[in-house]
Amino acid sequence: MEWFYLTPVAGLISVGLAGYLYQYVIRQDSGTERMREIAGAIKDGAKAYLRRQNMTLAVFVLIMALIIGVLYTLYHRGNIFFGASMALAYILGSICTTAAAYIGMLAAVEANVRTANAARQGLKRAFPVAFYGGAVMGLSIVGMALLGISILFYIYKFMLGFSDQDAANIVLGFSFGASALALFAKAGGGIYTKTADISADLVGKVELGIPEDDPRNPAVIADNVGDNVGDVAGMGADLIDSYIASIVAAMIIGAEKGVEVLTMLPLTISAMGLFASILGAIVVKMSIKGNPGAALNRGSFSTWAIFAILLLLTTYMSGLEGNRWLGIFLPTAAGLIAGVVIGLTSDYFTSIDRMPAKKVAQASTTGAAINILTGFSYGIISIVPPVIGICIATLAAWHLSSAFGIDPFYGIAISAVGMLATVGMTISADAYGPVSDNAKGIAEQSGLGEEVIEVADRLDAAGNTTKAITKG
Repeated sequence: MEWFYLTPVAGLISVGLAGYLYQYVIRQDSGTERMREIAGAIKDGAKAYLRRQNMTLAVFVLIMALIIGVLYTLYHRGNIFFGASMALAYILGSICTTAAAYIGMLAAVEANVRTANAARQGLKRAFPVAFYGGAVMGLSIVGMALLGISILFYIYKFMLGFSDQDAANIVLGFSFGASALALFAKAGGGIYTKTADISADLVGKVELGIPEDDPRNPAVIADNVGDNVGDVAGMGADLIDSYIASIVAAMIIGAEKGVEVLTMLPLTISAMGLFASILGAIVVKMSIKGNPGAALNRGSFSTWAIFAILLLLTTYMSGLEGNRWLGIFLPTAAGLIAGVVIGLTSDYFTSIDRMPAKKVAQASTTGAAINILTGFSYGIISIVPPVIGICIATLAAWHLSSAFGIDPFYGIAISAVGMLATVGMTISADAYGPVSDNAKGIAEQSGLGEEVIEVADRLDAAGNTTKAITKG
């Protein structure tokens, strides 16, 4: 029971830190009037898109909440309270994740122009602005998710006296609500992003006297808007959906076994992952020495290492008799390792310092066809290590959990929690990508000069890699 309170505490700390970082970003100089004009157009476009999306989402959520409430009432033989609770949890899940995604996207659009202006003073000055702008998204959405899950579970279990199984099933509605946002934000935002991107490129190629990144082309602004609504709000919503689903699935399986600690552990482990992500973000700030990609990698490695230590302590002190705690620790660690393999593979195949990216660039010298074939070939090869890693982690979780007296299905579920526990750092690094991309675009469109554009380009190159890692 005592460990349970770490979850809402972690959520509150994360949301509070996100608010502090948002204020840090806002306090930075937003640059020249021309820069503010372009950034204002991007901000207005992003807000307009999300406003329209959220209006549609609200109608969808209300209709689905009614359907879920009715079905759950029938499932519980006419118990309206159960149905209403499930519907309210669904609405709460949608509201919490939508609000966090909106705040994170606002931070990103505020950070892009400030990153571009900070680039005039060099890489070390610009990088923290871009990363902290992205960290607002990562910390706010994960913090809101843990707060929502833990508060719902506390109300129904400890205040209303529900069983672990019934309380966990109510929390499932929260997960469904997060999925609703992911459906709209990822699919809608992704389509919008690609449409705007291709449109801007086409106009730049066929219109005489208008370069590809000229703000006179409305599609260029739409392209920058798409980076925010698709790669910040969309990708963040997609990841947080998987994150919440893994936690709730493990809680439900644990509750069915009638062991309270198994129901609580997914929440506690996720809280440890959030603490590790916060510390990892601090390491990123301390690690910038001229290479943004290296700083982000050090932050990720630090996050994984810190989480592994906290995971060991948490499971060892969980109160499970004998060595059963190993049946939790080892599968969760296997999931963490699988996540590390995915991240390292994505980094290797997308980093500008690695052989695959250099080979694809070299292939461009012989024509577009060879470039496409080479890139596609490396893309196919890149999925092999993650697939193998996930298969091994799944088998390891099954056998290691059962070897120490833990249900193997619970072992697989908690392994997924371990894979996604550090998603706060992952989303922060992912949101950094669109911020740096927009900063580069604003620098080019504002005519800030080659030196500033070169700094923004280095930030953007690291951001492209982090976006690929997150998609992995």
